[in-house]
Amino acid sequence: MRHDAFLPRELEPWLPGWVRLIARLLRLPSGRRGREGRPGERVGRAFEQLGPVAVKLGQVLATRADIFGLQFARDLGRLKDKLPPFPTDQARAEFERSVGRPVESLFTDFGDAIGAASIAQAHPAHLADGRKVAVKVLRPGVERRVARGLDAMRLAARVVHRLVPPARRLEPQAFVETLARSLELELDMRLEAAAASELADIMADGGHMKAPAVIWDGVGKRVLTLEWADGMPMTDPLADEQPGLDKNALADNVVRAFLTQALDHGAFHADLHEGNLFCRAPAELTAVDFGIVGRLGKGERRYLAEILWGFLTRDYDRIARVHFEAGYVPPHHSVDAFAQALRAVGEPVIGKQASQVSMGRLLGQLFEITDLFDMHLRPELILLQKTMVSVEGVARRLNPDHDLWAASKPVVERWIRRELGPQAQARDALEETVATLKALSRLIQDPPVSEPVVAEMRFPRWLQAWIALVTLAAAAALVLSLWQAIL
Repeated sequence: MRHDAFLPRELEPWLPGWVRLIARLLRLPSGRRGREGRPGERVGRAFEQLGPVAVKLGQVLATRADIFGLQFARDLGRLKDKLPPFPTDQARAEFERSVGRPVESLFTDFGDAIGAASIAQAHPAHLADGRKVAVKVLRPGVERRVARGLDAMRLAARVVHRLVPPARRLEPQAFVETLARSLELELDMRLEAAAASELADIMADGGHMKAPAVIWDGVGKRVLTLEWADGMPMTDPLADEQPGLDKNALADNVVRAFLTQALDHGAFHADLHEGNLFCRAPAELTAVDFGIVGRLGKGERRYLAEILWGFLTRDYDRIARVHFEAGYVPPHHSVDAFAQALRAVGEPVIGKQASQVSMGRLLGQLFEITDLFDMHLRPELILLQKTMVSVEGVARRLNPDHDLWAASKPVVERWIRRELGPQAQARDALEETVATLKALSRLIQDPPVSEPVVAEMRFPRWLQAWIALVTLAAAAALVLSLWQAIL
């Protein structure tokens, strides 16, 4: 309200009369200075004052110019890496406290901050061997600000859960706790260093994105040192003007990098906005800021791949069955009716360019369908859904005519062929057979009965050998039949 960002004056012509009166009363605390600037600028100032949790929300909103408008998104864009920095002297002192060694013992120079976000800021430096690095230092007192922001979110979630029954299916309290856990992990730079190292290995396997190497001598609880990222930050207006830059290929790489990480490895960079991405011609991408990592179990990866593949092949019955199998839709609903609803969502957008799809209308339709079929928010998928929104927004900004489905198809198709094809069936059957043989062997050698009965029931060796032989023969026959089907 201080920044006229709650019900801003620009909305007044579209508000009912009684709401307009309330809006004017709510704007009284803002005063003349609080009302300066465009709505996006005022919302950005409010989020900045509210702290890191609100800034994280603003960073996601800034990727969706297609929903909130280009100017609004640009005004929020400063929240990605253009917040006011804290003094370099404090950063140097924090490095020495956290790492336990003087700055000069590791770096030949240590420059002023080149980017500042809600949690930390980055400083350029050089190692003794000449390599350029980025030193990330947490903001002073950021832990307290994050804790206050999370307390406010928890209070809001409890109020919404109690006073707004229709919102309960969105699981507001579980939503807040999932985000709280990810933010708490983000406040330990040693864990971020480990995540950066893990994701660098994962990205090297995919080839669509890469990550800078960790300089472990410069890592502490509140400090992280990485090699300098190649290319220009995507928040730089000049990044789009690099000679030879292929924006469509770059958009493809953003989408494919995310899907490769999520589907093939079950671990993905969960904060992929422009402030954490660097690009270089023709279509090279480097990611930084690994504080938030999303993780998917084998089941969630399969459901994600099958749902995407169902949309790509327009197999709405399959998508519906996967939703019911995963428990995303309560079993008392009709699979056929849900497939019909999915068709109404998919047919208008599959194969369309991004500029031909109204994301606002699509999200509204999806919200109505989830309400109609009593679908609840899944806490384990929150980071996945948040990242998908950011990734699609980044791809749209790079190329308004980008075809998200065409970009996704090679990755999803490869995963389906590898994990659900005949070879995968043969592999799974063999693994199940081996597990069965091990369990049978343990049962024969050590039956779960009392000792006197064991003496009476222990199988003769010839019978043990015969059971093992029959089981192996059955396993061999199963594997042979599967391989014949493959060939």
